[in-house]
Amino acid sequence: MTANELLAQLRVNGAIPRHVAIIMDGNGRWARERMLPRPLGHRSGMKSVREVVEGALEAGVEYLSLFAFSQENWQRPPVEISALMSLLEEYIQREADELEGQGVRVRVLGDIDRLAPAARAAVDRVTAQTAHNSKLTLNLFISYGSRAELVRAARRIADEVQAGTLRPEQVDEAAFAERLYTADCPDPDLLIRTSGEQRISNFLLWQLAYTELLISPVLWPDFGRTNLYEAILDFQNRDRRFGRVPA
Repeated sequence: MTANELLAQLRVNGAIPRHVAIIMDGNGRWARERMLPRPLGHRSGMKSVREVVEGALEAGVEYLSLFAFSQENWQRPPVEISALMSLLEEYIQREADELEGQGVRVRVLGDIDRLAPAARAAVDRVTAQTAHNSKLTLNLFISYGSRAELVRAARRIADEVQAGTLRPEQVDEAAFAERLYTADCPDPDLLIRTSGEQRISNFLLWQLAYTELLISPVLWPDFGRTNLYEAILDFQNRDRRFGRVPA
């Protein structure tokens, strides 16, 4: 089916997931299969970001979380890291005005103090420019690792308990979630991982507790809104019980 046919079907098929998260994987493999440098794979993946953002807007998704750059990625060759930071700046420069016009609020989540000054300035610019929007929240996870996020939340709680502003008996799941990067977002309903790899890769370990998982064999640069709609249709056909059984 075409993208428009899939979109029409999912609109009548059931509830649209409020929050879709995607591990964007396969840029390097895509480039290698074409005997191209890895940075060209990352560049080609930029069009897929546009595709899924526009697809999420059309489908009525409220939150879209994209895992763009992990803390572990800092161990990659400096040339590749520099290319990724330049692509981040280029993406923001190219897309910021359109994202603002489409009603997209952009947030960049992770240890962004590690970004190069130019990349950090671009991040600050787009988050400020789109802060007033509410149609779709686009979470870009950059310099992010979930274990580090959990440790950060635990330290914040420990500091507050030590300072006397939080009592130990007040520390519960809600208190912990409020100290995560995603404090004002619902947990993802659907996680898509591209390229066929079957692992979470230190992404949203707390938030994915009851998320539906879908592994797509498609490499990220080839992933488009048709693939997104197919994933949502698959999600709509699942029975989410959250540990319960029918009466």
